[in-house]
Amino acid sequence: MITINRRSLVTLMAATAMGLSLAPAKADQFVNILTGGTSGVYYPLGVGLSKIYAEKIDGVRTQVQSTKASVENLNLLQQGKGELALALGDSVKLAWEGDPEAGFKAPLDKLRGIAAVYPNYIQIVASKESGIKNFADLNGKSLSVGAAKSGTELNARKIFEAAGMTYDDLSKTEYLPFAESVELIKNRQLDATLQSAGLGVSSIKDLSTSIDIQMVAVPSDVVDALGAPYISATIPAGTYNGQDSDVQTVAVVNFLVTHSDVSDDLAYEMTKQLFENLPELEAAHKAAAQIKLENAIKGMPLPLHPGAERYYKEKGMM
Repeated sequence: MITINRRSLVTLMAATAMGLSLAPAKADQFVNILTGGTSGVYYPLGVGLSKIYAEKIDGVRTQVQSTKASVENLNLLQQGKGELALALGDSVKLAWEGDPEAGFKAPLDKLRGIAAVYPNYIQIVASKESGIKNFADLNGKSLSVGAAKSGTELNARKIFEAAGMTYDDLSKTEYLPFAESVELIKNRQLDATLQSAGLGVSSIKDLSTSIDIQMVAVPSDVVDALGAPYISATIPAGTYNGQDSDVQTVAVVNFLVTHSDVSDDLAYEMTKQLFENLPELEAAHKAAAQIKLENAIKGMPLPLHPGAERYYKEKGMM
């Protein structure tokens, strides 16, 4: 018995001398990616990032969470309930400042920037039979403005304000995600939907192949009244079935955001693998084709995470 115990002790001491080889391996890091509705652009991009990170970052486990998008995502990050999120630039700015009307009861001081990615285009689409041809024609019609207090709905409110209108000018206002809005239009229970997303959003593609649609322009004077972070943009002809000409609209840049409790090394890898695997991300959704390293820190409305900052310094951008 004594001999066996001595051998066990010798084995343990040898393992200790070799660097604690009997100790358990380092626990996996978990990355929960906060996105949006499954019929938007955030979700497929989140799935693409999830696959890239799981394959390229050692010891990382990933998950993609469908949410109500920007406002919910930013609040969840502040609470530590996600490690990475997509969000609209105006929502990010208001979250950092703390704007109760936008859904942020206090400044979200844990938020940190990873990168500017692609622009969201405000895409207003109506059924042809609604008779809506321009923005002013929305007066007296029914419109879905996105989920309540979402980034899309925040965009809608700002655009109506800049146009000198309010939701009271509509016959009915619906607060619904993209897919549900489209179903109501198909069923002739809704005239139009306003969606803030990358070009080629699946919900509008679905609608345009089901019924005749009318893309509704946002007038240039409304774009001018909005100002930064909104910019003038064009939805190219042919983006959707039956869209025969370019449509003028407004866009706002999306950002990838994390929080201060995420380690510098993980934030560095999330930033690096984003930009070093853009073709794979574009395969997840074509909106990723507009993600450019040279634009990554332009207009960032909050401090960069130190891990992301390290990557940009390596690239000579800071």
